[in-house]
Amino acid sequence: MHEYKLIRSDRKSISIEITPSLEIIIRSPYRLPKADIEKFFLSHEKWINEKLEKMKKRVEKYPTQISETEAKALIQKAEQILPQKVAHYSRLMNLYPTALKITAAKTRFGSCSGKNSICFSYLLMRYPDEAIDYVVVHELAHIKHKNHSREFYALVEKYLPDYKVREKLLRS
Repeated sequence: MHEYKLIRSDRKSISIEITPSLEIIIRSPYRLPKADIEKFFLSHEKWINEKLEKMKKRVEKYPTQISETEAKALIQKAEQILPQKVAHYSRLMNLYPTALKITAAKTRFGSCSGKNSICFSYLLMRYPDEAIDYVVVHELAHIKHKNHSREFYALVEKYLPDYKVREKLLRS
């Protein structure tokens, strides 16, 4: 059995996360008994093992530690490519961000603030063009829908009918 880190917070559900450092994190409501957490953990052991194996392969292919030279090259590539892609899809979707930033985020490829400012991690530049387009459209769709509702995904699908295939590129 694997060890895990338990983080309790003011939440309603329990979840499991596998980090790039292969740490297992369980997030749980404050009041959930430890026995229930253990039961949940054990019932997901097969899933955990599969995800650990996937994460190992992902980290081998895309190491989390990169050289300063590679980081600079990826940032430069992001600064060239992302504004053009955002401008292109903004025109198509008629959704315009208030700002565009390139970040060093390691846990997410993109985000959209409540004020419609979009951030992209320069690490996204390590992925195929189809995956980059998906993240751009995904974040622009958040300007209209601040959630992952059916309407949100319908909007993404309108501009990228194969978005599920593109999304998988980010996970493989």
